[in-house]
Amino acid sequence: MNAQSRRKIEMGTRALEFSRAHPDADPGYAAAAAKLEQLVARAAEAATAQRSGIVDVRAASARKGDLRRTMLSVHISHLAQVGQEAAAENHELGKMFRFKPTASTFLAFRSAAGAMKDEAQAYRELLVKYGLSGSVLEELGQRLEQFDAAVALGNAGRAAHMRATAELRAVSAGIGRAVRVMDGRNRQRFQQEQSLLAEWISASTVLGQPRGGPATPTPEPMPSTGDVRPAA
Repeated sequence: MNAQSRRKIEMGTRALEFSRAHPDADPGYAAAAAKLEQLVARAAEAATAQRSGIVDVRAASARKGDLRRTMLSVHISHLAQVGQEAAAENHELGKMFRFKPTASTFLAFRSAAGAMKDEAQAYRELLVKYGLSGSVLEELGQRLEQFDAAVALGNAGRAAHMRATAELRAVSAGIGRAVRVMDGRNRQRFQQEQSLLAEWISASTVLGQPRGGPATPTPEPMPSTGDVRPAA
């Protein structure tokens, strides 16, 4: 989460702990404290979802990289060599199975590798005469399915990260409002008890931000996925 949201949530947690340690029977204060407790719980859930989204994005990126390296070194290399051999009989096959040098992203790689697999299936009978391994071709299809699953995982993780980030911003703003509602009552309660008043003020202050002053919004970065990479 960004620094602004984190500081507000930490402040809300401290204010909630203070409220629990010094309960108040006033119905309005009790309602505000209950709302703060709900908001802090939502913040914890959103933070967990945000971390999970980042983990999924990074795991998906690593998996795509591993699959890409395997397909390039084993399956695509095999098709390219077979295609060159078969070009003596069908010149176009040499071009079909030359991996596209422009496949510089995971998306472009998937497109080019999928096209090679489809062409190999179409010309399978001819390519077998020049050494095409059916096992290698079938495994390429499996690896492409795994690649697609990794893409789906990364997309879902990115979407979860964005939803959680928006939730954290909304919740942190709500926490700020709830604590401001509680502030007046606590200042009244503890106006004759300076140590407790000082403790409340400390707990309800957003660290790194002047009390009552606006914070400078910090953009929430998306996790780096490494999706733009040379494909060969």
